[in-house]
Formats: sequence, structure tokens, C-alpha cells
Amino acid sequence: MRTKDASDIQKPVRSCCDPLAGAAAGPRLEAVIEIGATGLRLLIAEISADGSWAVIDRAERALALGRDVFTIGSISRDSLLQCLAILNRYREILRSWAVEDAHVTVVATSAIREAKNRDSILDRLSVKTGFRVRVIDGIEENRLMYLVVNRALRGAPGALGKINSIIMDVGGGSTEIMLMQKGKMVAAHSFRMGTVIIEQQVKAMMGSAKDMRRFLAEYIRTTGETLNKELRLDRVHQLIAISSDARLAARSIGTPVTDLLSVIPRHEFISFVQRVTSYTPEECVRNFRISYGEAESLTPGLLAYQYFLEMTEAETVLVPFLTLREGVIISCVSGPDPLVNEEFYTQVVASAANLGKRYHVDEDHSRYVTRIALGLYNCLEAELGLDRHARLILEVAAILHDVGSFIRPADHHLHSQYIIAHSDIFGLNKDDMNILSNVVRYHRAEKPNPGHHAYATLARQDRTMVLKLSALLRIADALDRGHSQHIEDFDIELSKDTLYLRARGTHDVTLERMALEEKADLFEEIFGYRLVLN
Repeated sequence: MRTKDASDIQKPVRSCCDPLAGAAAGPRLEAVIEIGATGLRLLIAEISADGSWAVIDRAERALALGRDVFTIGSISRDSLLQCLAILNRYREILRSWAVEDAHVTVVATSAIREAKNRDSILDRLSVKTGFRVRVIDGIEENRLMYLVVNRALRGAPGALGKINSIIMDVGGGSTEIMLMQKGKMVAAHSFRMGTVIIEQQVKAMMGSAKDMRRFLAEYIRTTGETLNKELRLDRVHQLIAISSDARLAARSIGTPVTDLLSVIPRHEFISFVQRVTSYTPEECVRNFRISYGEAESLTPGLLAYQYFLEMTEAETVLVPFLTLREGVIISCVSGPDPLVNEEFYTQVVASAANLGKRYHVDEDHSRYVTRIALGLYNCLEAELGLDRHARLILEVAAILHDVGSFIRPADHHLHSQYIIAHSDIFGLNKDDMNILSNVVRYHRAEKPNPGHHAYATLARQDRTMVLKLSALLRIADALDRGHSQHIEDFDIELSKDTLYLRARGTHDVTLERMALEEKADLFEEIFGYRLVLN
């Protein structure tokens, strides 16, 4: 597809996280604080002008926020006070390194995410420490996991390349899982199953270690059945484990591959897990020099990896020596939008395409509409005022716009909205999914309406994005009204007040003209251009 536009050259935008932006200033310090289910962790990294970085300080303090949330549903007053004390201690460390607040990222995971008193806790943390805490969802954790794995496997033999892989992070309150088929993302999920949750549920049932094994094995078997629908686990040949429990195993029995990666043969990993599960928590503290809280969660964490490993044909367990905190640093070094990384962008699209396959979308129509929609976006890029991330949202919307036909072709735009709003796509967080589901809803005759709750509750700038992207998607879909792709390609040309779509070759475009008459009104309202199909 060929497009023309008088203003097709845009200057790149720099941000404070862009390594090129600070080239003249030399190295800078960036810090990350993670508020997790089992503790608070600090990392400080020095980032050079060329984008390379190195960790220069770490700190960790145990705090069982997860035990509060997963037993009583809220974070207790005592835990809040301890959390404030730890954060203020970290602020002293940051001052000693002269790290400014603008270069400190504070993230919270499952414990605060699920706390009933989350809003009041976040307010107290902000007022008493000055830190603004960003609560990240499971899919955002998956994105950071991918960045970490990609970094750790860089230069390592066998990498993600052509191997079917399962990437797992068994945390305190959730387990993040990604499936990759021959290096392409198949699925990303966040399950409410973590070491602290398992431990608390078994205690609540007055269960034994045997009961814990049975409970965990049954949960993982059920989870495995879900994952098997997306990628046969018996065809997975590589397990990549990301957690402090996995790193403990790697330090004990692993063979270093690089400074950032260790490998453990399957049988040795299983033997190690069996040995550890025979220890009491006191013996784990003594043997591995870890805290008592870490010792209590060690057995369920390692067993979760073992049970998943036994469902696959993986002969090795790869363990990166990087954490979610390094993932935040990598994301910062990449710029405010890590999707500028083409490989990452491709993985998001691959995940969306796999979701489409699960619901049996018309793939030829989907590819055609995607190509036309992106051609329109490229032609109008200067008019849109949107970034690369918005272009990705449009691409995914074009791939999945008809996914609701799986339920019922009539009103399939509403079913598409529902399916997408309740699905996971690698690399897209909940805000992205809300925007995406609205774009898909409005690809038919219905236009965005303030009376529609899902649309009205979006932020103003997100509603504007929905208007622009759905206008483009409606045109692209209209140009394949009959799902026949009988017009092989278009030339797109933007003049002073008209957008011309010229079908290459000789074609009867009567059906497409009729479809455009129904759908072009939103485009013309938003952009002010008349639409002409020749």
C-alpha cells in the first residue's frame, strides 16, 4: 500500500527516560522500589549516556503484607506502620546517593493491588513518605518479565529462538505465566495463586504438608488444562523460572551460562525440590541463610515449578538472575514506551493473533483490515497526534474486531467488546484493554456515545483516542464489506480537504461505496476530510 502526505516527516520526541536525552549530562541514577507480598525491595542503577546500566546498590526488608491481605482482606495498621518505616529508611538511602524523586519509580504488586483498603494505604504512603506508588497489574508484570528474560538470554545459547517455552514467576500473591511457541508469544496470564495464598489457605484448613501438595497439584493441573488450549504443554521444551525461590535453587545447584543466567537439568531440579520439601522452615533458614518468612514460602514456590515442569517435556530449567526491578530499569532505558522495541511490538501482535485464532476469526479478512487500517494511520499520522502505542492498539483492534462473531454474528461488535475486556493480551495493561475494547465496539454503524458506560468512564484523552482509532477501523472494515478481499490494494492520498482511496486495477466498488456511506461519517466529523473512493 502506497500513501502520500505533505507532512510525513516528524521529529522524534525525547523524554527524561530516553538515554539520548541525557547524553550531554553524562551518567544518571535511577531507583526502583517494589512493594511486594513478602517484602519491600530497593534497587539503584547507574545509567550511562549510551543506555547501558549497572546496579550499584540494593536493599531488602521482609514485610508480610500478603498475609494480611490474603487472610483478612486488608493491610493492617501495624503492617502500614512498618511499611512507612521501611520506605522512609529507603528515602535516606536515596538521599545518600543524591537520587531525586523524579528518578525514583515505586511499584506495588498483588498485595496492595488486592487490598480492600488500597486507596487509603496509597494515600498514607504518599502523604507520609512523598512517594507516589504505581500499582501494576499482572499483565504489566508479564511485560516486565519478558524484558528481564530477553535481557538475560541475550547471547546465551538456545535462547528463546525456536524453542517452545513457558516463562513463570511464582510470587507471593500471584503467578505470572507466558507461553511462547517457536519464539512467538502465544499467551500471557496472571493467576491468583502464590506462595503466601497457598500457605494461608492450607493453614486455614488446618492442613498438613501432604494437603498442601495435593491442593497445589490440583490447582496446577486445572491451570495446565487451560494453558493446553493455547499451547500443548507436552510440546514445551524449556522452562524459564523467575523468582527468589528459583534463584535460590540456581545458586545451590545451577550451572552458570552467563553472569545473568544459570541452567539446571530437569532431574537435578526435581531432586533438589524433593530435598528442600523434607526440611523444616528452621532447617531452610539454617541451610540457605534466608529469613523465616522466606523459608515458609520456599516449599510451595519450588513445588509449583516442579509440577509445571513435570507437565512439559522440558529437560532444563533456565533461571535469570534479574528481577522485576531490573525490568523497570530496562523499560526506563528503552524510553517511556518500550514498544519502540520491534521485537516486543511483534510479541504483542502475536499474542493478539493467537487470541483471534481461539475464537476462529476470519484470518484473511482480519489481515486485510489490519493492513488497510495501518495504511490509513500512516497517511494521517501527523493529523492524529498519537504515538506508537496508539498505532499498536489500532493494529490489535483490527486483528480482533470480529472476534465476537464466535458468540453470535448479530451484534458481534458488543460480543467483541465483552471478549476483549475479559481477556489478557501480552504487553497490554487493563487501561489499554479498556481502550481496545471500546475501539472494537465502534467498528460498526454505532458511534461512541457518552451514554455508553464503558466509553464514558474512560479518561478524556482515552475517549479521544477511541474516536480517532475507531474512525479508521470503520473505514478499513468497510473496504472489505464482503470479506472477499477482491480489491487487492489501495493507494491512499491526502489532499487539502479530501482523503482519496484509489483501488488499484479495475474493480466494481459498489458494495464498498455503500459500506463507506454508512461508516465514513465518524471519520469526516473527527478529521474534517471528505472521503472519496475511486
